[in-house]
Amino acid sequence: MARTSPKTVDITTIEAREKALREELAALAEQKKVAELAARDAGRPVLLAALDRIKIPSMEKTDARSIASAISTHGAEAVAQHLATIPTS
Repeated sequence: MARTSPKTVDITTIEAREKALREELAALAEQKKVAELAARDAGRPVLLAALDRIKIPSMEKTDARSIASAISTHGAEAVAQHLATIPTS
């Protein structure tokens, strides 16, 4: 025969715990969102530091956006590898 638990089920306690867990999950989701945004922009300081050391001739705003977009879309490594294939004159 199955034994019965000496503890009684307290709906109020369960609901309070459930609410606390939902709040904790919401806080974790917000932390994750902040971390993902930071990770998406983690390369900016490195790129800006490199740009400070290199002479760059004038360029159109659309070209600058295209370069930045390519880095964002394809990743810095892929863009750097592609740029390395362009012959220098």
